[in-house]
Amino acid sequence: MLNPSPEKSKGKPEPVDIHVGRRIRMRRVWLQVTQMALAEAIGVTFQQVQKYEKGTNRVGASRLQQIADALDAPVSYFFEDMPGAAAVDGDDRGDQKRLQPEIMEFASSDEGLALIRAFSRITDKRVRSRTLGLVKALAEQDPS
Repeated sequence: MLNPSPEKSKGKPEPVDIHVGRRIRMRRVWLQVTQMALAEAIGVTFQQVQKYEKGTNRVGASRLQQIADALDAPVSYFFEDMPGAAAVDGDDRGDQKRLQPEIMEFASSDEGLALIRAFSRITDKRVRSRTLGLVKALAEQDPS
């Protein structure tokens, strides 16, 4: 029989719940679906969607399937790139794993998604390269 972890603090979200919540938010925002629209599609309040996205409320299997259907994604999408997950088929991405939480946080933010969308629409390779150079230069000048 499995015993609950003694070091688990009550009320604190588990890392997997936070990750799944971030992936829900990232997919929802990418598709430009409001929390209210997602809530209506799955039969909950928008506050419940907020709690799912923050990881404060755990998403059950059937609810996750509803969310996946509403956001047109496979259920596995919400578990992809989970920090600390075992490598699959010898996949070793050491540097990527160190950056993963930062990337997930950025990609699920409004600014991050806006930047990704805008950058994705640039088709000229020279313009993309120059844009990347500009962003890098600005980041180096940032005193914080």
